[in-house]
Amino acid sequence: MERGVKAAQAPGPILVGLSGIDLDADDVAHLRHPAVGGVVLFTRNFSCRDQLERLVARIRDLRDPRLLVCIDQEGGRVQRLRDGYTRLPPLAVLGKLLDEDRVKALDMAYRHGRVMATEMLASGIDLSFSPVLDLDRGSCVIGDRAFSRHPQAVGELGRCYLSGMHDAGMKTTGKHFPGHGSVLADSHVDDVVDSRSLAEIEGADLLPFSDLAGALDAMMIAHVVYPAVDSLPAGYSRIWLQDILRGKLAKRSVSPTCLDFGTKEPASHGAVRQRISLLQGIDKERGKEIVKAIKESKLKVQAQIMEDQVRVNSKKIDDLQSVIQLLKGKDFGIDLQFINMRS
Repeated sequence: MERGVKAAQAPGPILVGLSGIDLDADDVAHLRHPAVGGVVLFTRNFSCRDQLERLVARIRDLRDPRLLVCIDQEGGRVQRLRDGYTRLPPLAVLGKLLDEDRVKALDMAYRHGRVMATEMLASGIDLSFSPVLDLDRGSCVIGDRAFSRHPQAVGELGRCYLSGMHDAGMKTTGKHFPGHGSVLADSHVDDVVDSRSLAEIEGADLLPFSDLAGALDAMMIAHVVYPAVDSLPAGYSRIWLQDILRGKLAKRSVSPTCLDFGTKEPASHGAVRQRISLLQGIDKERGKEIVKAIKESKLKVQAQIMEDQVRVNSKKIDDLQSVIQLLKGKDFGIDLQFINMRS
């Protein structure tokens, strides 16, 4: 298809990353693939605000309906865009302020969410995966990304943050359900197990997600196994996703989960092989085929997978086949993300 001609096609289930600050021919081909529904932007895609907005405009112009443009702009160490944008503090700063001046802390939480969302929307970005609702209880990957170690504080500050995002016009994503903050290991590179009982989790990490479920538009799922609840990671667990999240907490949601490849290759590929083979409704041979395709694609950086583990129908199986074809033989060096949109 010629440059400048907009392709009319329904969005697919994959969010992909881009290799640089502009679209090359391979990027355009990937973004026009029927399995793709959007992009996730990272720091490598950014040099200045004008460049970013030109890039987003090009992405938007490729498809009709247009592709979804997403990012992680939490603040602190997870802020992809810095120069030309407000430097946002980590959420833990708001938790500390809450102890000193509750009214000011809640106001700042609202402003944090609203400023972040307003700036992203002004640059054409549809969705920032925010806020973190984990507890800061020792996780090496969460830490100051969380508001506090106390569930009530996370709930109070989180509610104001969500209001700020909504008032700016952006949908919200709570992460990482049902809580990643109380286990040390990083699920991007390791298999993480939280051995607590369901009652202990419900009385701590799960509380902010439960309290805020009605105000959240989406949940990002932790890649943690909670063996007292299910032997499967939460992202592939019917109990966590269907019975608890959708049955008890929220009647409507997008339920993403994350898998990361390429940071520590042996550990991450091992975890990927195990997790994909456990997808509900997808047999182990199909899981192995997807893993093989991912390895052959020589992914060099983060990959995120969001898949509907509960209801896999023939259309979704076809989508997975399309994903396999997209991956095979490709030297992406980019990010892949499957998104689960609940029908």
